[in-house]
Amino acid sequence: MTASRPGPNLSRIATSLGVSVATVSNALSGKGRVSGQLVERIREHAAELGYVPSQAGRALRTGRSGVLGLVLPDIANPLFPKIAQAIEFAASAVGYGVLIADSRGDVAAQTEAINRLVERGVDGMVIIPRRATRISSAVCPVAIIDTPSTPGNTVAADHWQGGLEIAGHLAGLGHCRVLIIGNNQESNVQNDRAGGIRSGMRPGMHSEALWIDRLEQENGIGCPLGLAEKVRQGFTAFATLSDLQALRALTELQQAGINIPADVSVTGFDDLIWSPVVTPSLTTVRMDMDRIAEIAVSALVDTIKTSSGREGVLVTAAIERVAMQLIVRRSSGPANLAQKTSDIENM
Repeated sequence: MTASRPGPNLSRIATSLGVSVATVSNALSGKGRVSGQLVERIREHAAELGYVPSQAGRALRTGRSGVLGLVLPDIANPLFPKIAQAIEFAASAVGYGVLIADSRGDVAAQTEAINRLVERGVDGMVIIPRRATRISSAVCPVAIIDTPSTPGNTVAADHWQGGLEIAGHLAGLGHCRVLIIGNNQESNVQNDRAGGIRSGMRPGMHSEALWIDRLEQENGIGCPLGLAEKVRQGFTAFATLSDLQALRALTELQQAGINIPADVSVTGFDDLIWSPVVTPSLTTVRMDMDRIAEIAVSALVDTIKTSSGREGVLVTAAIERVAMQLIVRRSSGPANLAQKTSDIENM
């Protein structure tokens, strides 16, 4: 068995062209005084030989790794792989790789994840914080993606505006009693979404909130949400604060024999990959992941270029809100004002 032949290095390129290694290095890096004609010749020859720049060598020369860190709050949540993909694409477009760490929803694990990425020499990192936590500083530039109400935030979907979109949609369908369903009242994102829904309600509309974490503390994980009883109380719309809660609401309502959207409407947030294919397909609000990732990575890379050494900087100078988009599907429909509660009670 023979070993594979290593790719060409700068010395081989220089020897074959009869120039110095320094000239080849300057031509490939765009530095130094090398004529345009010679730069083109060197680069063409390097490409013909299959030359690939050494990232390790570049790191030694520049003091930078060419790698960004990404800290996610819970990679098991189907929303965050979508964000990771968008960040990786945006980073790749500007010549950076990405290392991913998962805080698993724990504050201590989040700190450990940040430290691990720093130890691996990332030039900067994008952090999506665990809910209700604040990133004060790090030893490298940091961009934060959370919600506009988060201190030190760099960029975020406009979750409040997304709530306004849901409220306007339900109001236009004639719904007067809306149950807002969230998973955790400590979440800045969910509070902004709920606040937007409440502020978008028209005169005569009424809302209440159901927080699943509180209910489960009292009755156990996975306990019923009591949605059939809410229907009997006159609620005709269930505005959940994520598609995961929407799926839970859809399942419980359908198991109780309640028709969606003929009897009640259900809406979500995030437009997860399965949201168009559940039955009925889910009305939800979509984040512009690509735009958010582009802004976060661009702001972070700009800070890396202008910062000295590995100083900690929160990238907050260009805080931006990215509008969310209402996606109307089959889980929402007109309020059935003529429906008799006895129909539900007899199920």
